[in-house]
Amino acid sequence: MKPRAPRMQARMLASLAVLTLLAGVLIGRLGQLQLTDHPAGADGASGPGTSRVTLPALRGRILDREGRPLVDNAVRTDVTIDRRALADADDGGRATVRRLAQALDLPFDRMWGRTTLCGAPGAADPPDCWAGSALVPVPLAVDVDPQAAATLTERPELYPGVTVTNQPVRAYPRAAGGGAPQTTGYLTRSEGDDGGLVGAAGLELQYDELLRGTPGHSDVRVDARGVPVEETDREEPVAGSDLVTTLDLDVQRTTERALADGVADARDRGHRADTAAAVVLDLRDGGVVASASVPTYDPSVWSQGVTQTQYDRLTSGEGSPLIDRVTGVAQPPASTFKAVTLPGAVAAGTDLDDEVNCSSSYRTGGRTFNNFESRAYGMISWREAIKVSCDTVFYRVADRVWRDQGGLSGDDAGDPLISTARDLGLGAPTGIDLPAESSGRIPDREWKREWWRTTKDASCRAAKRGHPEVEDRTERAYLTALERDNCRSGYQFRPGDEVNLSIGQGDVTATLLQMAQVYGTIATGGTEPSPHLGRSTIAPDGRRARLDAPATREVDLPGESGSLLRSALGDVVDRPGGTARSAFAGFPLRQWPVAGKTGTAEVYGKEDTAWFVSYAPTTRPRYVVAVVVSQGGTGGGTAAPIARAIHEDLAGVDD
Repeated sequence: MKPRAPRMQARMLASLAVLTLLAGVLIGRLGQLQLTDHPAGADGASGPGTSRVTLPALRGRILDREGRPLVDNAVRTDVTIDRRALADADDGGRATVRRLAQALDLPFDRMWGRTTLCGAPGAADPPDCWAGSALVPVPLAVDVDPQAAATLTERPELYPGVTVTNQPVRAYPRAAGGGAPQTTGYLTRSEGDDGGLVGAAGLELQYDELLRGTPGHSDVRVDARGVPVEETDREEPVAGSDLVTTLDLDVQRTTERALADGVADARDRGHRADTAAAVVLDLRDGGVVASASVPTYDPSVWSQGVTQTQYDRLTSGEGSPLIDRVTGVAQPPASTFKAVTLPGAVAAGTDLDDEVNCSSSYRTGGRTFNNFESRAYGMISWREAIKVSCDTVFYRVADRVWRDQGGLSGDDAGDPLISTARDLGLGAPTGIDLPAESSGRIPDREWKREWWRTTKDASCRAAKRGHPEVEDRTERAYLTALERDNCRSGYQFRPGDEVNLSIGQGDVTATLLQMAQVYGTIATGGTEPSPHLGRSTIAPDGRRARLDAPATREVDLPGESGSLLRSALGDVVDRPGGTARSAFAGFPLRQWPVAGKTGTAEVYGKEDTAWFVSYAPTTRPRYVVAVVVSQGGTGGGTAAPIARAIHEDLAGVDD
């Protein structure tokens, strides 16, 4: 990575200047009771004829590790009208609002809709109604042209009760790239009486209390109509602290660009490539250097109030752009899981010095399980088995483990493949400081029985009914047979379950971050990185405090499995026959040696999911780079080239 000159002091001074400016703007505005798009409702009476209005604090920023803002505060020009002016006008203020609409060249109906509280009879849908308090001025127009708004102040007689204000709002200076919107998150209005803005996802939610600061309040006297007349008491809010993260803006930009370009290339080659994710971990401290998801979105949509149509589009189905696909989506990790199975095989008594049979297929439990593309390599070493990603080698180990466990009558105690996966952290959240992290799943006998109890009745009904909604006869028969089988004996943990587990298929699922953590453990020889994003805080007065880094954990990789894996994963990238070699053709591997593993997950009814998990430099591991592309084809063809582009940036390789 190219070195960067330290400029933290200058950035801190600039940050404090912005905070001071915005705090002054906010306090001055609140002094006039001119709250606009961030007001709070009345949260209780403080005396006869008075009500209390919550004064939100200026929210802290979210910064990258160098102090560069990912989420900032900016000043927005709004136009509000005092409720007394509306109440005192013979026409309820319609004429004034109409003149405003003409002056600002805005639709009258939309502006007039803002005079009605959301939820009231006849109110429009948000944001075309007023979702705030009845005690504060109504924001008729937000984010207007300052010059156009200034003309309103020249003819106050035409616009009684109208005020032009500068309102602090959330800003996203990296919206065009590098902003990590799924990681930073967004805000929503609280469900409490204060109606203030609170974190709804990502870091905004995880560190909401720190970022939000301490709200103040204003006590106002109201008349018989409930319209505020004057302020009687005030307690000023205290601004929130800035959050300094482990993210690196430069690497984040590269990661987002590489992921978008890789997805576009996959689509050009005929793949759907509907969703994707990439993550970069710093193995020195477990900090997340970059985190990207596809599809993505422009977070500035939240600044002006998102419409219902916009929100529906953002939250639509599995392809929702709001989903953090690094931590929130668990899916079969395919052959990247072989780095977990190999230590499990050693724990089961496998001698890594033995040669193993990489046949084109393997039959067990009445089923035939094929190698990828039904290729056969004959007798090969374990190192070679990882390099060429031979499935049947792992099928044999899994079948033996299943039989050693007692077959259909066995239990989970002592299953070396399952226990090794859990020792490496799979099946449980990593503990990253983000909400809604998926646990993934390591399917065992207990899980199989519980899943059967939950699905038995539905399976039996479906088996009896068939699947008339499926047009293809072969597919309909296949699905019906599955339902029938689950109805009768779906509780059984069969050899096929263990076989599929061994190559990261079937019911096993993991998040991209979990697999990155596993490979970080392998790269360091057993020190498990603890992924995190929060690095330090900067208080409004400039004082900096470091956040406690999560503790690391040592993991024992049995026998020589760790050493063999590190060699074999290097071969995947750098040796003839390696499944990622073509993706790294021409890459300066002597300067920046990369080790990794491809994966191609088969998903029923969809195209294959492409995986590649890697680390570099192998001589002194510093970064883990992990990529997954749903319906992207092969890991070597789609995911590995994306990782290569990220490694080029990390290594300082110029185009």
